[in-house]
Amino acid sequence: GPKQNPLRKAKRIVVKLGSAVVTRGDECGLALGRLASVVEQVAMLQNQGREMMIVTSGAVAFGKQRLRHEILLSQSVRQALHSGQNQIKDMSVPVFEARACAAAGQSGLMALYEAMFTQYSTCTAQVLVTNLDFHDDQKRWNLNSTLQELLRMNIVPIINTNDAVVPPPEPNSDLQGVNVISIKDNDSLAARLAVEMKADLLIALSDVEGLYDSPPGTDDAKLIDIFYPGDQLSITYGTKSRVGIGGMEAKVKAALWALQGGTSVVIANGTHPKVTGHVITDIVEGKKVGTFFSEVKPAGPTVEQQTEMARNSGRTLAALHPEQRGEIIRHLANLLVEKKEEILAANKMDMDIAVNAGQLSSALLNRLSLSPAKLNSLAIGLRQIALASRDSVGRVLRRTRVAHNLELEQITVPIGVLLVIFEARPDCLPQVSALAIASGNALLAKGGKEAANTNRILLELTQEALDIHWVKEAVQLVSTREEVEDLCRLDEMIDLIIPRGSSQLVKNIQSAAKGIPVLGHSEGICHVYIDSEAAIDKAIKIVRDSKCDYPAACNAMETLLVHRDILRTPLFDQIIDMLRTEQVKIHAGPRFASNLTFSPSEVKSLRTEYGDLECCIEVVDSMQEAIDHIHRYGSSHTDVIVTENEDTAERFLQQLDSACVFWNVSSRFADGYRFGLGAEVGISTARIHARGPVGLEGLLTTKWVLRGDGHTAADFSEQGTMEYLHENLPVTQPQPRQIAAQSEE
Repeated sequence: GPKQNPLRKAKRIVVKLGSAVVTRGDECGLALGRLASVVEQVAMLQNQGREMMIVTSGAVAFGKQRLRHEILLSQSVRQALHSGQNQIKDMSVPVFEARACAAAGQSGLMALYEAMFTQYSTCTAQVLVTNLDFHDDQKRWNLNSTLQELLRMNIVPIINTNDAVVPPPEPNSDLQGVNVISIKDNDSLAARLAVEMKADLLIALSDVEGLYDSPPGTDDAKLIDIFYPGDQLSITYGTKSRVGIGGMEAKVKAALWALQGGTSVVIANGTHPKVTGHVITDIVEGKKVGTFFSEVKPAGPTVEQQTEMARNSGRTLAALHPEQRGEIIRHLANLLVEKKEEILAANKMDMDIAVNAGQLSSALLNRLSLSPAKLNSLAIGLRQIALASRDSVGRVLRRTRVAHNLELEQITVPIGVLLVIFEARPDCLPQVSALAIASGNALLAKGGKEAANTNRILLELTQEALDIHWVKEAVQLVSTREEVEDLCRLDEMIDLIIPRGSSQLVKNIQSAAKGIPVLGHSEGICHVYIDSEAAIDKAIKIVRDSKCDYPAACNAMETLLVHRDILRTPLFDQIIDMLRTEQVKIHAGPRFASNLTFSPSEVKSLRTEYGDLECCIEVVDSMQEAIDHIHRYGSSHTDVIVTENEDTAERFLQQLDSACVFWNVSSRFADGYRFGLGAEVGISTARIHARGPVGLEGLLTTKWVLRGDGHTAADFSEQGTMEYLHENLPVTQPQPRQIAAQSEE
């Protein structure tokens, strides 16, 4: 959303540290680790040429710790002197007056900041203000010019209320009118200061994640990513912060006040141990952290709303008759052909933009472009998916008679909400939509911005097809501005992520997707092993196809393993000649290199996916050694043995732990269409749920259905009258329900 760019450009930034961030859990003393990481981030941003200011709490807590120490010390001295006369007095911790604590703590707090900033060669200055300084024009002007002067000298001002002289807080005197603002807590001080200094951004860190639509901890409380001044009514407030006096309401008032004055505001959690080290830099980089207060409301639903809409519509889709889901897909296939002029016009816009920008390689441009032929074959593929969809959802996998009149079935059901993230290729959208529809899943699709125009029209056609059975919202296209990491935060709403794209994309998603399973693989380091008993013609055909047919594919060969016995034979020479003819660049593995008088370039790593007309050749002494090599350097995608010895081959197939293991077949066969799965969702190297090429089944999971007649667990106890049968029954598929005539809503 509007978060991305403006903040990255922010030049003048106020960072407000609430008492909960600065002080330890027991409210006595400072949280040094948190403070150090805040200092590090502020110094880093300052060194990028920004103007940073800190509004800090903590003097009271620091002083409290110091005074507690002093008083306990003097108490124990006094007690040692008087212990003769009476029993030792109660050593309870005294209650301190906050103003005295502040006076005792202020200098220590500053000394600490100064010592830390010095480590990052950043100079700091202390500025103490009180409420009155903002009411008196002369003082306010003085404060402003002092701060301007410090910023001009590249100094970070550290601002605090002069808590030694402040009056006790008056109830509700906060922010009355626009020009009066009591500085009851540092939120309003920070807002006042940010506006006075015309700061671009105010970051308010405390111990709450941000603003919720109802008090955090209640059932449906959701974090609000972006808050617009008009949304105030939809918020209910909970209690105050753990420490300090600024409750959430005060924060929101202060934020809206700053927003009116032209400063953007982000409220976020600065106490979370996993995040504290980069929370400030993340906010400035425009990542979704906390709540961002923004004047401009973007058009269209938020991603959270889209996910919610997709889930609800997806449940209706899953309840449709299989024939109806097939109809939707066939209708989409027809639309791709009927509306091809409009699709190609949109695609031409994307192509022109890409060509003018000159950033895409010819391979990527090729994938971005659509043609009538591509659309026709896409439509044919969709009709195949429509056929396959007939028996995908609701298929009975097993039936058991548990006891008399008690029958158990395991049936297939959709996974739920899929998030598919694909790069460049727009033909991915209708294909993945059809797979989702066939399996009764809701879909959030995020395409690359290169294909924005094409994807938009393809989505319209998909929704038009869905609309024939009133499930238009089951497929949603997510704005290309949404960051992948932010989508991965929706782990309560998204059930499976399917990345379609470069291995870098997959890696990024796998690391970002905290709780959501990812179907796919980040690497395809596939091996072909030529055994000592390989047939020449087969070996040459298989190596050529595996490497040269489509070198960028994930199932192309990257490493050729050769049995030592064939090194000095015509077979080996012929393989090398063939690779040279095909212009394949050869890298030598360390053991192969040591056999050669002069060698091609030695490999940097045996774990390399070249994705081009390049490969590594390495020598092994035995089939067992080939297996060990593959286990060590492979990515358990697809690996091949070429041999005429059936016994060797069977041992290889049985011992090798890859998703696909082949004997005398090109690695390029690892493909859903070639396997006859009807369609390919992706290739998975994960260990559970789905492995290898994944067809429609990969988008289904199962549920158990038990039909009984008043059975209880007690019926089967020692005293009960029933006993278990556990008979496996033949699996019969349910007769399709008659399709009821749908009435228009």
